[in-house]
Amino acid sequence: MIPEKVPKEDVLLASEEMRKQAHVSSFENFKELYVKSVESPEEFWGDVAKEFFWKTKHTGQFLDYNFDVTKGEIFVKCMEGATTNICYNVLDRNVYEKKLGDRVAFYWEGNEPGDEKIVTYRELLQQVCKFANVLKSQGVKKGDRVSIYMPMVVELVVAMLACARIGAVHSIVFAGFSAESLCERIIDSRCSLLITADGFYRGDKLINLKLIADEALQKCRDKSFPVERCIVLKHLSKEEHESLSLGSLSPPAKRSCPDLQVPWKPEVDVCWHSLMEGASDECEPVWCESEDPLFILYTSGSTGKPKGVLHTVSGYMLYTATTFKLVFDYHPDDIYWCTADIGWITGHSYITYGPLANGATSVLFEGLPTYPDVSRMWEIVDKYHVSKFYTAPTAIRLLMKYGNDPVHKYKRSSLKILGTVGEPINPEAWQWYYNVVGEGRCPVVDTFWQTETGGHVLTPLPAATPLKPGSATFPFFGVVPAILNESGEELEGPNEGYLVFKQPWPGVMRTVFGNHQRFETTYFKKFPGYYVTGDGCRRDKDGYYWITGRIDDMLNVSGHLLSTAEVESALVEHEAVAEAAVVGTPHPVKGESLYCFVTLADGMNYTTTLEAELKKQVREKIGAIATPDYIQNAPGLPKTRSGKIMRRLLRKIASNQRDLGDVSTLADTSVIEQLFENRCCTAHM
Repeated sequence: MIPEKVPKEDVLLASEEMRKQAHVSSFENFKELYVKSVESPEEFWGDVAKEFFWKTKHTGQFLDYNFDVTKGEIFVKCMEGATTNICYNVLDRNVYEKKLGDRVAFYWEGNEPGDEKIVTYRELLQQVCKFANVLKSQGVKKGDRVSIYMPMVVELVVAMLACARIGAVHSIVFAGFSAESLCERIIDSRCSLLITADGFYRGDKLINLKLIADEALQKCRDKSFPVERCIVLKHLSKEEHESLSLGSLSPPAKRSCPDLQVPWKPEVDVCWHSLMEGASDECEPVWCESEDPLFILYTSGSTGKPKGVLHTVSGYMLYTATTFKLVFDYHPDDIYWCTADIGWITGHSYITYGPLANGATSVLFEGLPTYPDVSRMWEIVDKYHVSKFYTAPTAIRLLMKYGNDPVHKYKRSSLKILGTVGEPINPEAWQWYYNVVGEGRCPVVDTFWQTETGGHVLTPLPAATPLKPGSATFPFFGVVPAILNESGEELEGPNEGYLVFKQPWPGVMRTVFGNHQRFETTYFKKFPGYYVTGDGCRRDKDGYYWITGRIDDMLNVSGHLLSTAEVESALVEHEAVAEAAVVGTPHPVKGESLYCFVTLADGMNYTTTLEAELKKQVREKIGAIATPDYIQNAPGLPKTRSGKIMRRLLRKIASNQRDLGDVSTLADTSVIEQLFENRCCTAHM
């Protein structure tokens, strides 16, 4: 798992100064702790647990599990018998026990420069208690699911922590998703209430969020699942006096929209600000069992129907707190900035729960890296003296296109550690990030993990593990990876195959909400005894792990996982389309782009109008993130004699690779040349 010694060539080492101050200060220190975490997890995680408040202590085994479907139901249990509250641990404990009430929890930076707000831990606790009382007044109780569909405002953090405070389960839907996607997630998780906002700007683009939310709620009613209550935050339509009188954490937007048309249904809609005005700022936490659900977060499934990944209270708290502290080598004087959206797992784990559990100060950013210009990120780094910076390879590749000058406009002297998340980073982008943004003095922690894993599972530790550009390096504490071949045999030494994990860590998902069989089938059936990631992986001669990409029918577009089946389903709903096949092709900025092959129904002609309609249909069904980059008219698709589409060949065609490999099972070879002749002109890496 961990090599005896690390190589001296082709690696980058942390500075002596960083190693002196680091929580994990050397490779030897890392190895010693890793062995302890794997061989004595109760002792390792028990030491971590001592830092948190427990209403009652755990009884029995610290971590109990079964990963083998042939031996019974799959389960993971952590700290059974213990009771706690994660909101109490990330807020009350910091305010009262650690005396951090006046410490800044968030520097909120809005879409427009100058749109800003400072929120302390004490203020955050007060607002969370008030909103927890609001939720209770609306009938929300322990175990109820609450859907949250909001922009990147402090109230989004308030809403999720208020749910956690009363034992309700939050289900956050990324504000870029469509009404159809929101409806599907509300119904699947049986949410009793929706929290949304009037609208927000994303760069220059106005998003009328309430309009989309209303459309989603109408779709829910049409499917016999009426949601009785919708709490609406005024973000753009708020006036100055409202912000002051109603105790909102976000100021009126610099680019406010008092005339924004906000549809209102009095029988369903209630105003966030009015509800907060009369609420008490004291609310006792509801004490939860360790394995009580904390949240559901949907991730794309290869069947096309999104999976509700369920995380539970104690294990997730311990794991996000520890990974944040050690991977970013967090110290109390740090200013941390993760550029992700809270609608994704990165925002849950490394904007909300992990940083707050450590009493950290974070930047919460509503805008885009290129708005109003391509220097915006570096301007913010200097403005708040950011020391730990975490972003996606997509953003790095995007900013690389504009050269070094926009970066050099700002000092960035406060930066100490750079991180990447969402997809493997190509070595060229890694080098630019390291040499230009970090000026060759900031270690890059290239983190591999998933919605399902809850936190980092393969990652460098900045002062302890020498870095190789593009490698996810080594497993985190308690994580035991293996590489398997198609037959399920473990491969030793340098090799490539399926990445799996042999045992659980506290933060791993517990089930797919409402469908435990799907959980078992997706992650454990292929190789009994292992958690199957769905990713390919290579281990080099030095023992470093390199993620090679998805093995199943999933695409990683700009760090967001999309199901090819979901996109195909949206395309064939159009009356003109008889059949569709979707593959990924390399993209210089997004990593992968969506390349769609469509076979039209008899009598239909392929036109630019039809192409625009198809793109619009996918956007409306799934969201803008899934908009196809390329659509090719394909009168015939390559199929086996049994009728199965050979997507491997379509990937070759999409990226214009003529070396097709074995085509002996292809039913009709003539379609291949036709598809090559008609292929779209694609961007190259």
